Amino acid sequence: MAFYTEEEQTDDYLFKIVLLGDSAVGKSNLLSRFARDEFYPNSKSTIGVEFQTQKMVINGKEVKAQIWDTAGQERFRAVTSAYYRGAVGALLVYDISRHQTFESVGRWLNELHTHSDMNVVTILVGNKSDLKEGREVKTAEGKSLAESQGLFFIETSALDSSNVAAAFQTVVKEIYDILSRKAIQSQELKHKETGRIPDGQTVVLEADDIDGGKMDGQSQKGWCCSS
Repeated sequence: MAFYTEEEQTDDYLFKIVLLGDSAVGKSNLLSRFARDEFYPNSKSTIGVEFQTQKMVINGKEVKAQIWDTAGQERFRAVTSAYYRGAVGALLVYDISRHQTFESVGRWLNELHTHSDMNVVTILVGNKSDLKEGREVKTAEGKSLAESQGLFFIETSALDSSNVAAAFQTVVKEIYDILSRKAIQSQELKHKETGRIPDGQTVVLEADDIDGGKMDGQSQKGWCCSS
């Protein structure tokens, strides 16, 4: 996947991000809350794949996140798996009020790693944090799993919107930071080879740049929060 920067123009980046997790964990409502600030209490399960593009500004640069909402039902997995390819970010969602959805996290991670073209910046999302009385998955459990897998972690509520924007922004900013470091390294290399920095260039984000969530000795595990 290539990302381009042009001199004297607003840098425009397009990152493909996937939502994954069991059916009814709230993936679609997380996207609806983030993209349109809407919530549908009686929303139906996603059939196949849907996506929306959301713009963000990071360090003065415009970034477009193309967010894909993948169906959680088993019978659609063969259809949606193709859409993991090319993804550079992922939100892996479980429902804090249903421990079974938390137990599925490992399977979804395996599927993501199997079908993705590269290691993906991933955040583990414990959704429905507003259901305090019905909680079956402790915050500490989520943090522990995220740490063991080298993932970011956050608890969200699509209902009251807590931490929803933060979940998406964390993934996008980490991808952007990796890409920025890659661009700087590429510019420095070009400068050494030619004696000048080129007017424009193509920057390719490769698997080696996101190695288990680590870049230049930094690990994804250092960031986590809850509602």
